[in-house]
Amino acid sequence: MADCKRTDMETTMMETTRTMKGSTQNNQMLSPTRFCQRGFTLIEVLISTFVITIGLIALLGAFAVAMAATHSAKQDMVAKQLAQEAMESIVTARETANSTWDQIQNVGAGNGIFVVGFVPINKAGADGIIGTADDAVAGAETTQDPGPDGIVGTADDGVPTPLANFQRNISITPTATGDLRNVTITIRYSSAQGTTRTYVLSGMISQYR
Repeated sequence: MADCKRTDMETTMMETTRTMKGSTQNNQMLSPTRFCQRGFTLIEVLISTFVITIGLIALLGAFAVAMAATHSAKQDMVAKQLAQEAMESIVTARETANSTWDQIQNVGAGNGIFVVGFVPINKAGADGIIGTADDAVAGAETTQDPGPDGIVGTADDGVPTPLANFQRNISITPTATGDLRNVTITIRYSSAQGTTRTYVLSGMISQYR
């Protein structure tokens, strides 16, 4: 009977051993390395790639829209300047008496000198008046963009660009009174999106300076 009995110390040591073994097994089961070794599945990678691609396409589309809007704004400004230039030329012709009142009309009305219909944007001819027949031999009007320094008129400016994308129509019609005429200047041009745009400037001119 004495051989079958265990002392309190032996019992305590056996329980401690079992506790340590159980703790080791639990630590192995709960080891974080067992949960960090899982990678991405192919489906997850494909979905992530698809989402990134959609985002990049949307970003590129936004850039394209912004560039087109900037280009359209520049064309609108050029069209406005071309219309104002023609209107000022007509008024100047009357003010300086370079043209008579009977000449400030479209060709076919009295002694009118202003060409009918849309014509290319050319410089003023020998008469110094925009929109008359002699403009055809004066050469195309151009626009000048600044160079890297951002200043027009310096040595680094590029080659002037002809305004081949623009056309101008000057329409001069009589009113109920003979001393006033309606002047309508229409600029037609193609936008960056491929559509045709127009800018119209209307006014009146009197025979009296």
